[in-house]
Amino acid sequence: MAMEPQRLMRLATMASTAVAVILIVAKGMAWLATDSMSMLSSLVDTSLDLIGSLVTFFAVRQALVPADADHRFGHGKAEALAGLVQAGFIAASGCALLVAVGERLGNPRQVREESLGLVISALAIALTLGLVAFQHHVVRRSGSIAIGADMAHYRTDLAATLATGVGLFAAGQLDQPLIDSGVAGLVAIYLLHGGWLVGRASLDVLMDRELPSDERRRVLDIVRGDPDVRGVHELRTRSSGLTKFIQLHVVLDPALTLAAAHAISDRIQTALRQAFPQAEIILHVDGWDDREGR
Repeated sequence: MAMEPQRLMRLATMASTAVAVILIVAKGMAWLATDSMSMLSSLVDTSLDLIGSLVTFFAVRQALVPADADHRFGHGKAEALAGLVQAGFIAASGCALLVAVGERLGNPRQVREESLGLVISALAIALTLGLVAFQHHVVRRSGSIAIGADMAHYRTDLAATLATGVGLFAAGQLDQPLIDSGVAGLVAIYLLHGGWLVGRASLDVLMDRELPSDERRRVLDIVRGDPDVRGVHELRTRSSGLTKFIQLHVVLDPALTLAAAHAISDRIQTALRQAFPQAEIILHVDGWDDREGR
């Protein structure tokens, strides 16, 4: 039996927090042993993952709280707020890391114990790959923005860890400490890019951006596919957490009785809910297209 999206989301938050704690301890030890800037950049990225995972942990639980008298549309936007907070952390840490890289470029030092750093990097890659695969499954099942933002963090962490391993190996083999610092600089830029993507997605939800064009086309195709529908207009959509909100006007024969029009409306809403199971649908019946007059 398939697991419910809500339960998957809770499991994903616990898994990401556990992985982040393990990696912070391991990478912290490796950084102290190697004095590597690229390992420091990877440690910073993982520390952000822990902060993001904790933010996501609480945001998901708030987002899953059912609608109440004071929040009639639910609490789904808690996810978008969490994503915006995470984007701020990512951007701030990327900037701080760039400053540290600049200082190290002015005073380069050769890394130590690079073999230990490589072992830790391999461990981190294995754990992160497993977590990202699970998070990807959860996002596909739930559409969760907060889990998606957390997954974006771990993808940057995976890239940072891969880069760290390459940087440590190349710096040790070629005896060139600037390689290590250069890798750290690239990770910092990658962090800034990831922060921008997460922040933009969160703002789209907070500003009630329309659903993607393919989903809007699917709504229109479903409604127009009903044999009694003469036209569709005033389609408005948005999302909040797991819930999609769909609002539209449908044009029916003005000679229909109220009961007949209501039955057709119910039929259309049933078809839409089959395609969008967790959608809130507001359907207004018209006897004519408002744009054309009566």
